[in-house]
This record gives sequence, structure tokens and C-alpha cells, in this order.
Amino acid sequence: MASNRARPVHRCALLLALAIVTGGCVGTVGDSPSDEQSFDSVAPPFAAAPGRLRRLSAEQYAASVHAIFGDEIVIPRGYDPGDPAEGLFSVGAGITPVGGAAVTQLESAAHAISAQVVAAGPIRERVVTCVPSGETDDACASEVLRAIGQRAYRRPLGDDEVAELVAVANEAGAARHDFHVGLGYGIAVVLQAPSFLYRVELGRTTAEDPTPGRYDPFELATRVAYFLWNTTPDDALLEAATNGSLDTDDGLEAEATRMLADDRARAGVRAFFADMLQLSNLDRLNKDPTVYVHFSTALGASAREETLRGVEYLVVDQRGDYRDLLTTRTAFLDRRLASIYDVPAPSLEGFAMLRYPDDSPRAGLFGQVTFLALNAHAASSSATLRGKFVRKTLLCGEIPPPPAGLNTAIPDVTDQLRTLRDRVQAHLTVPTCRSCHQLMDPVGLGFENFDGIGRFRTHENDAPIDPTGVLNGGYFHDARGLGEILHDHPDLPRCLVRTMYRYATGHVEIPSETTELRALLAAFVEDRHDVLALMKAVVMSRGFRESSEPTETP
Repeated sequence: MASNRARPVHRCALLLALAIVTGGCVGTVGDSPSDEQSFDSVAPPFAAAPGRLRRLSAEQYAASVHAIFGDEIVIPRGYDPGDPAEGLFSVGAGITPVGGAAVTQLESAAHAISAQVVAAGPIRERVVTCVPSGETDDACASEVLRAIGQRAYRRPLGDDEVAELVAVANEAGAARHDFHVGLGYGIAVVLQAPSFLYRVELGRTTAEDPTPGRYDPFELATRVAYFLWNTTPDDALLEAATNGSLDTDDGLEAEATRMLADDRARAGVRAFFADMLQLSNLDRLNKDPTVYVHFSTALGASAREETLRGVEYLVVDQRGDYRDLLTTRTAFLDRRLASIYDVPAPSLEGFAMLRYPDDSPRAGLFGQVTFLALNAHAASSSATLRGKFVRKTLLCGEIPPPPAGLNTAIPDVTDQLRTLRDRVQAHLTVPTCRSCHQLMDPVGLGFENFDGIGRFRTHENDAPIDPTGVLNGGYFHDARGLGEILHDHPDLPRCLVRTMYRYATGHVEIPSETTELRALLAAFVEDRHDVLALMKAVVMSRGFRESSEPTETP
């Protein structure tokens, strides 16, 4: 049938377009410096990083579809999220190409979604804003596809783009003798288009000023929306881009203020911390059930929700100090987590707030399954993994990789080496191991009162656990004390600023952006480590609003 002949043509176009797009993105990777670009180094004058294209994450894809068509749409599973770079999927989104299998999945998902949109019912009544005159209707199809395209592409469509979509809808509608079925094919093309699947953030030149500079208003609207809300721009933001409001400081600040006051900012906060804390790894959390009888395959989802609810409460509801995430006594638990933490469940169903008593060994992130189980092995805890997470993810420290071929295994349990501290101390006597492990293991041993799934314990192999240590000249006696020291560590807010800047811009900062990071850190400290204030400051920064010429463009 004619409509079936159209599908392979558009799929080939998608493959070609994605190949071009990803080729351009890969060319910018070499522009990034090492992870240790210093806030304190002598900085050159500000110059923006190159623009780039970033593919939507699985959450952004689903949220965008729901924003365009409604929350009733069922999103097919199987969207490939790509790979992280520098610890962030947001940075990897500008690097990872889309393979052939992913294109097939995207095609299938596009048709599954469009079929739901055009099926008789409330979604179609809401989306199809005109009454078709027959199997084909140029004016009606144009009206619907232009509106959908503007939300999906995050910019106005050109007349030629609309004409191509209408042509697809007409061909399929005539072949299937149904206007709405034909319209579904047009919608499927939109949902497979690189303009939807990729965030086009390249920066634009004009005939009057050929020097690359600010992102154009619709690119900036895209950056703001996915950073603050993790979804496509709403009508108000697109209108601000259309009328020129985003070209002014006052206009951009007004939109950022509006959006951060909106409940949808919760999704943006959750998305950032989920990426930063690597919570996607909870989807694959696996423990030996013979060692950890409390483990279940549903534990990862509970742990993720506990962490993100705690973040939401502190960051959005309380507008609290970011550093308190390490020391707060407030937790959000379901019955599964309560059984692991050996506390009464605050609710029989779902999650509810609980406040740990002052003598509880748990506080903040360091008392949660998220941190304790993710940074452990399948059948044991790990001082190395926990210390590495603190050093790299929370403090942005550099941990050099071990020499090739080096055996990094710690000694086995013996009568003389019963606790992990005993075995680590023996491991640290090996010079080739000590140089790296002394950065991680002494910190990680502070969490040894918690086993590999997060259960509290005082003994290991019948020997008492010693969780004490020294960090930055400060003595800590257990995980709570370590959290209090880290709360005041100067690298904790500095690292958050760096990580958020990378997340928002999609790249590792280049030396000429150091002045921006310094200004953001100063503002963050001035605002008492208010994360929402930092998000707004990032939006207003030159590094977020400006670009230089991309290495390659499609």
C-alpha cells in the first residue's frame, strides 16, 4: 500500500540524519579538559564552549510526549538512554550516537504513540482541533501537524516542513480511507525526526553579526525547559521566545523565576540529582539473596524514591542548605526500606516521612540504601567503592586508575583479618595499591557499620567494627560524624556547582569558563547553598546562554 511504502523512506531519512547529527557531536569531545579543571587556577578571559546537539534522555522523551499529547499516553519501553560521560548522562547525550537497533525501536514507538493519539476518544478530541472534510484535508492536517510540530521541535515549523508532513498524512489517509489514520503517520514522522529526538543547541549567526554568540531564543528556551523541568518548553516559554523576551536579561530571569516556582520544577530537580547520584544503576541493583535475605528486585525502585523524595523535600519544599542532604534526620520510607533500617514503617502503604531519633546511626544520604548498596559488592560491603563515590561524585576529586594488570583484590578473611578494616590495612601495605586506595578506603571505612545492603551492624565475622577515622584534620567516630565533616568540606558546594554546570550545558567546562564557575560558586555560598537559586544563576550565566562555533554542524 502507498502508506506502507512511505515508512521505509522516512526511516532511511532518520538514519541518515542521525548519522550526520552524531558525527557532528563526536567532533566536539576533544574540546573538554580533564576532570580537574581548577576553580583556583589562573583563568583566561571568558569564551563560550562550542554548541552541540544532545539526544533526549528516556525520561525527557516520555515527558515531552506527555506534555504534547497528554499523560494518558502509554510510552513503549526500550528507549536507549545512551551512555554517561564524565559521570553524567547529560554530558553523554552530546556524544553517544544512535545505533540501528535504536532507530527501529524509535520507529515502533512513534507509531505506537501516534496510534493512541488518533484513536477515537478524548486524546484525539483534544489534539485534532478541526473537523476533516474527507480522507484527506490539507488545511486540517496542516493545522494539527503545525501545532504538534511546534511543541515537538521546540520552534515554529517552516511551511516546507509542514507541507512534507501533510503529504505523508495525505498519502496514508488516501490509502487507508481514513483521515485520522493518515494523520497518525504524519505524527509518527514528527516523533522520529532528529528535530524532536535531539535538542538543537548550536548557537546561531546572523547576516548582521556572523560571530557566534548567544543561542537563538528557541534554542535557549529548549535549554531552559529541559534543565529546569526536564521536558519540552510549554506554550508560555515558546511565546517568550517568539516575542523576544528571552533576548533580555529581565525577560529570561522572569521565565526562570516562573518556572522554578511551578510544581514542574520538581521533575527538573529530581532529574539532576538522579543523574549526579547515578540512580539509574539502581535499576540493575543485584545482591546475593543467601547473604542478604532482605533483598528483593523491587528494592532499587524503593531506594531511588527514598533519595529523590528527600531531595525534593529539602531543596524544593524547605529551600534548605544543599549540604544538609548529608546530615538530615528526615527520611521518606516505605515498608520495604523500614524493614531494612529496622524502624517502624511510617505508613502501611507507600512512602511517608519519618524522623530518626537523635541516637540513630542513620542520617542523610549516607544512611540510605541508595548510597550503601550501590557502592558495595553483591555479597559484601566495599570501603573502596564508598570512598570513591565520596571523593569523585560528591567532592569532584581525581582518582587515578590502577596500573594495567595490577591485582587490586584485598586479602581474604582469616583469623587475623576478620574485618574489612583489617584486610584493607594489609592491602595498604602494598606500595602499588596504597597510592590510590589511601584516597578512598579510609573514607569508605567510616561506613562499615552498614553492610552491603545497608543493614546496620556492629560486628563482622564476630569481630567488632571500627568505623573511626580522620578527614581534613577532623576526627569522626562513625558514618554520622563523617557526614558532619563532609557537610562543611569546601569541595562539597564547589563540586555541586561544577556538576550542575556540566549537567545544564551538556559539556565539561573548558578553561575559559572558569570565571563562570567561580561566580556561580560565590553566588551559591551567598544564597546559603540554595539549589533552586543556583539553578536560576546557571540559567542567567553566560556559559548557559552563549556558544562558540561548533566543530561540525549538520
